[in-house]
Amino acid sequence: MTLFDPDAPDAHELWEGVYTAGERWSGRPNALLVRAVEDLPPGTALDLGCGEGGDLVWLASRGWTATGADVSPTALARAARHAADAGVAERVRLEEHDLGASLPAGPFDLVAASFLHSIAHLDREDVLRRAAAAVAPGGSLVVIGHLGVPPWADASHHHVHLPEPQEVRDALAGSTAGWEVLREEVVQREVTGPEGQVAHVGDGVLHLRRPRP
Repeated sequence: MTLFDPDAPDAHELWEGVYTAGERWSGRPNALLVRAVEDLPPGTALDLGCGEGGDLVWLASRGWTATGADVSPTALARAARHAADAGVAERVRLEEHDLGASLPAGPFDLVAASFLHSIAHLDREDVLRRAAAAVAPGGSLVVIGHLGVPPWADASHHHVHLPEPQEVRDALAGSTAGWEVLREEVVQREVTGPEGQVAHVGDGVLHLRRPRP
């Protein structure tokens, strides 16, 4: 199931608007991605929707050769700067892609899709099936997604379908038959709103490993 805001701009216009409105850099990687892959041996990685590069910089600092794909050239330029500032630019490659249309060429030892949601039209299941096809034998696909939004979130976010990890796994069954499920869980976290209000939301984590021949 793919739901989106029919009044949202296209992906390029939407995400360029988000990033040109101001920097979103926290300097920290996604904690759920860190937990999922910190024990994996470094290899080649693909970060789908890499934004300003927080996960890319962390992966490269751990020895990965990391490719980031995003539809926003502003985000990619910032990711390049952050990689350079961290001294890992030689292990980071950046490519502009509308993920609904194309992905970087694989294969990769790790493909990560973290919070790959959009109020603009995006066939997320199709993107994830193509992401699975880009995973090398013995490699990992890690999908991390929000399962809800806080009460103060903009109404447009309520158009976006936020599937549980099992739903994601079921949707990918035709592309990942025989893959090992390393992690499938829901993690709760506390979030604070613009006026200090507090809510709890869940995030889903699905980590699949492709078998070797």
